[in-house]
Amino acid sequence: MVAGAGRPVLRHAIRHWLADAGRGAVVLPTGAGKTVVAFMALAEVPVRTLVIVPTIELLRQWRAGLIGKAGVPADQIGVVGGGERSIGAVTVMTYDSAAMPRRRLTEYGLLIVDEVHHLPAPTYQAIAKKTNAPWRLGLSATPERSDGGHHSLAALIGPEVYRRLPAELAEAGHIATYRERRIFVDLTPEERARYDLLMAEWRWFLAAKRSMLGRGDLFEQLIRQSAHDPAARRALQAQRQARQIALNAESKIHRVAELLEQHRADPVIVFAEHVAMVETLGRRLALPTITYRTPSDERRMVLEGFRAGQYSKLAAGRVLNEGVDVPDARVAIVVSGSAATREYIQRLGRVLRPKVQEAVLYEIVSRRTTEGKMSQRRNPYRAGV
Repeated sequence: MVAGAGRPVLRHAIRHWLADAGRGAVVLPTGAGKTVVAFMALAEVPVRTLVIVPTIELLRQWRAGLIGKAGVPADQIGVVGGGERSIGAVTVMTYDSAAMPRRRLTEYGLLIVDEVHHLPAPTYQAIAKKTNAPWRLGLSATPERSDGGHHSLAALIGPEVYRRLPAELAEAGHIATYRERRIFVDLTPEERARYDLLMAEWRWFLAAKRSMLGRGDLFEQLIRQSAHDPAARRALQAQRQARQIALNAESKIHRVAELLEQHRADPVIVFAEHVAMVETLGRRLALPTITYRTPSDERRMVLEGFRAGQYSKLAAGRVLNEGVDVPDARVAIVVSGSAATREYIQRLGRVLRPKVQEAVLYEIVSRRTTEGKMSQRRNPYRAGV
């Protein structure tokens, strides 16, 4: 039996998928067992299988999982990507490798697409179109795309056949019970003066030029106009600088230090939007850090140290949002982030693996800035925190 397959939610997911002729997407939060659903699909449909993943890191994780959890013999697993090229009864392949024009994908009966929200990208749609696989399974925590591309998933992989939200799974005991808490902090007088000045410049430009910009996405129109309009460039720069002040406020560092002291005995991951803030947190609070600049060997060493309990605190940037096997933590602290719901759900998922203690996610938000609206947009499920 596949490890983890006894959990009711996962059994329900695979039943819904099979009831829809083995085609469609399963939407579960990070940490809820999406990969186990794929292993169950392998058991139900024992045919030649192609697994598509977005990163080299996930390539390795899937191979290990297929051997250790799905019970697939190592010599039957093929890997294409990251310098490897072997074909097996189950072949794991990166999106980039699968999308290569000369790559043949016609010999597979089951197509499994991890992080399936990537599939509608113009360069990746060919993957689904090149394979004749009658059985197709897509996996994602948040399939929705800002460009509306998720609407094409029904044609590429099949309809959404099963979805559960974090709150539903926590109530059912499938993942850790958790609470979310927003903490508001003030800008320093110097930060406030600079922020207000920059936002005034931004708002003045919008008020003066809005009638000339027409309808549609205002920000996209401004970016296009900035190519030939110095005033538009200055306004966009002012808006960006004001946002950076809010996201990287000095008082956030002090608040993180207080939370780390409060959770001294707990494993904690601190997330920040910008590399500079991650590095500042690491330097001033003596935290190991991981960003896109961190070499892969060093990244693995840091994550293994966290997993083994050599240290219990870690600061990271976007690089840990997706495609990395992050050790479980009890506490996540979001110092800053984008307005994307996907990013929020992924970060919440880092503390949702089943555990006895309640998990906690803190969001630190600069008061009287646009960051409050960003926080609300990225978590439409917020029930009052």
